[in-house]
Amino acid sequence: MDGRLLLDLTVGLGALAGWLLLYGVLRWVTRPAAVSPAPATPELGAEPPAVVNLLVNRWSLTEDAAEATLLDLAARGFFEVRQPGADPMQSTVHLPAAPPDEAGLRPYERLVLDRVRGLAVDGVLPLTALTFRDEARARAWNKRLRGQVVADARAAGLSRRRFGPRVTALLVGTALVAAVVVGLAALHHASWHPTSGNYPFIAGIAVFVLLSTLAGASPGERDTVLGRQTAARWLGVRAWLRGHEQFDELPPAAVAIWDRYLGYGAAVGATHLASAVLDLGLGDRTSVWSSYGGTWRRVRVRYPRLLLRYGRSVPRLLAGGATGVAVGGYLLTVVGPTFTLTPSTVNQAARIFDLVRNGVVVLTVLVLLSGIHTLVRTLVDLVTERTVTGEVLWVEVWRSTTQGENRPARPWLHYLAVDDGTADRTTAWGLPSEWASRCHDGDMVTLRVRPWSRRVVELSVVGHGRSRLPTGTVAPDPVGPPSAGGGSGPVAPPPPPTATP
Repeated sequence: MDGRLLLDLTVGLGALAGWLLLYGVLRWVTRPAAVSPAPATPELGAEPPAVVNLLVNRWSLTEDAAEATLLDLAARGFFEVRQPGADPMQSTVHLPAAPPDEAGLRPYERLVLDRVRGLAVDGVLPLTALTFRDEARARAWNKRLRGQVVADARAAGLSRRRFGPRVTALLVGTALVAAVVVGLAALHHASWHPTSGNYPFIAGIAVFVLLSTLAGASPGERDTVLGRQTAARWLGVRAWLRGHEQFDELPPAAVAIWDRYLGYGAAVGATHLASAVLDLGLGDRTSVWSSYGGTWRRVRVRYPRLLLRYGRSVPRLLAGGATGVAVGGYLLTVVGPTFTLTPSTVNQAARIFDLVRNGVVVLTVLVLLSGIHTLVRTLVDLVTERTVTGEVLWVEVWRSTTQGENRPARPWLHYLAVDDGTADRTTAWGLPSEWASRCHDGDMVTLRVRPWSRRVVELSVVGHGRSRLPTGTVAPDPVGPPSAGGGSGPVAPPPPPTATP
């Protein structure tokens, strides 16, 4: 390597390394401090469970924040959690006829409450039906909740930005210095390399944009003096809750007995069972709750992957069938006459050759029959189209077409799972991707479909789902066949231990 090039590389890389070293030091200096727990205590403070979750996890919010808020709202009477049987997964949420005053609710508490109310049917909702059915919506909802919790903690003086304005300004300023050094090193290289063009200027701009973007990205929250004191007290509450062996195994319905302790237990990570039942993230697409018909029930959904006909259009199916007939017919005329039921007995090699040839003939016949079957079933599929009306359970991309190295794949087929109320099991339909944005989970749709290929050929939305209605809107009762509803009664969880304040 030329000595001048080595010098230029050393200077440029040294500037980048110096900035990254400064960035690493600042991250280490501003990391949240470790907090020593205060003595175990049953005394709850004024901080809401979601903020407590932030404090006890070293200023990092976990998924338990939303679940703890849900349990706390139940303890405060905004809804009731019931467990009709021995399985906590069967727990249901029941909205009261006269809810408490909502004036004091924080934004993230209202966000969780609106989620419950938006999904409830006649004031009832299975607890496990709170999960989302769209990954983007789940991510956006949880991001919004996190931002509101962090804002609340900052307003109370319990948290602050890890990189404040001064630190950010320092990083951006040094990023500019590093970019200038890289640009000058590249310019020095260009001075003796006549074909270098404008890359010194481009290199400096690229380095500045990259480093300043990294400097502006928030690495999270950090502690304050008041925050450390408050976190120590809540760690003492966690120690008190973990000191009771049965508390970890309490179901969500135990909130009726334990009151706000269960919500705070979820916030500090002391409720294994309740936290396992509650989930406000992305749900399971193979087992989805449906309210079609007026009552809630689980529907098992199958998503075909290996069926070549699944979701295919008529031209594609006819082309595939015709190809199978043409290839199979041609090969049969070539290898068909060589088929024999009496393999050669001359020697072992001749016998193996006859067996292989017969296998090729059988395979050719199968290709031919498969092509004929595809052609016939496609034509039958055309004349047996039917209409399906039901509730959208799940919409998800299945097939995509690659458009090039630097271009994202373009989806052309989606899964569309719909509950028409006829059974507790269904198979997803193949939906052309250009129609996928028309409907969302919970919507009422009418489809015209082809049963054999499972392809949707017409889609119309007849009603929007509860999750898409504006806050405070009362959704109409779902249209569909009536189904018998089951009663549910309150569960009696183990009584709380005797506490000494």
